[in-house]
Amino acid sequence: MRARRLRAGLKGWGGVGAMAAVCALALTFVLLLPRTQPHGAGPVAGGGRAAQGTQSKADNCRDSRAHNLSLSPSGAGGRTVSAIRSRGYLTVGVDQNSYRWGYRNPNNGSGALEGFDIDLVHRIAEDILGDPDKVQFKAIPTNERIPAIRSGRVDMVVRTMTITCDRLKQVAFSAPYFLTGQQVLAPKTSDITGYDGSLAGKKVCSATGSTAYDHLAADTKDGTLPASTDIATTVPNQLDCLVRLQLGEVDAVVTDGALAASQAAQDPTVALKGASFTKEFYGVAMKLGADDLVRQVNRTLENYRKDGGWKTSYGTWLSATLGKDSPSATAPTPSYR
Repeated sequence: MRARRLRAGLKGWGGVGAMAAVCALALTFVLLLPRTQPHGAGPVAGGGRAAQGTQSKADNCRDSRAHNLSLSPSGAGGRTVSAIRSRGYLTVGVDQNSYRWGYRNPNNGSGALEGFDIDLVHRIAEDILGDPDKVQFKAIPTNERIPAIRSGRVDMVVRTMTITCDRLKQVAFSAPYFLTGQQVLAPKTSDITGYDGSLAGKKVCSATGSTAYDHLAADTKDGTLPASTDIATTVPNQLDCLVRLQLGEVDAVVTDGALAASQAAQDPTVALKGASFTKEFYGVAMKLGADDLVRQVNRTLENYRKDGGWKTSYGTWLSATLGKDSPSATAPTPSYR
């Protein structure tokens, strides 16, 4: 029965779901674009007083306002931006398995990365370097997003990353570029109705280091969810949860509704259950102290919203699954500290 269900699930995206499942369970590897870029120069970011100031802001933060703590836009440049320009390319951590966000499409001829997040990366590269293709992509699993930034492996992460107070103590964020919320994904035939008592005795999967797991852990502890809800299944990459669900190893997945909708589009045997139970914002994550880069990215986001680039990308990648009139269909209005 499990085998039949898995096969049915993988039909939903013309076989690409199968490829994504295999990729998500494989070891993370580096994708290089363009291939001719040198490998010796690493990302550069500032530190010192600016980083301490950012952390001070994060210490006095509330999650409901975490997305309003970014720096105002500027194109003045600085040490970090100058280092990127001298190197000649931008290094960005992304996902390669999230359908319509950041994924390798085997049907586009080149197998290049595509999706809403990928469009944003190209726009940032164009604004900093004058060429949207001056990007070195690195496939980063969910649980490696912050370590990749802090270690200097990447200049930034653009990977459906929610802005939270805890994360602001570890990395800097741009202004928000997308509104979403946590939601439950389960088989259509399941008796699960949402993020509620119907999860009693159910096995629920989430990604390690995700806001989904943080909510599950807190809510099973304080009684918001039944204590019998089994949240022990965590995975490095969020898409691995879909594979576990298809295999019948878990009963439900908790993840961002925007990602869950794309996964439901891949697999017609699963569906979103209940409404979103949080309000969260995605941001571009960068190293603490890289204030000039944060301001540069915020300027890019301002222009991306104003000139219609954001709306065009949403229409291309997300409108079919999230709708033209959903709260997510409009770019968030920034408020800076």
